[in-house]
Amino acid sequence: MSATDLTPPLCKAARALIGMTQKELAAAANVGSQTLADFERGARTPHPNNLSAIRSALEAAGVEFIPENGGGAGVRLSKRAS
Repeated sequence: MSATDLTPPLCKAARALIGMTQKELAAAANVGSQTLADFERGARTPHPNNLSAIRSALEAAGVEFIPENGGGAGVRLSKRAS
């Protein structure tokens, strides 16, 4: 799964999994709060570098992205976060 495969529902699910607010994620990813809010509600897709930064911030916080494998893409806590 690449950064460009990050979807609004996956982003919201990842944040919920680790209890991170939009404001906290935006700060951790160094992207604008409005950029993240617009993305999560499906209003716009951020530039690829911002998507990559969002994904990296989530992964650094302990999220592991699960690729599409016939059952749908998803998120889980990484073993190192346990």
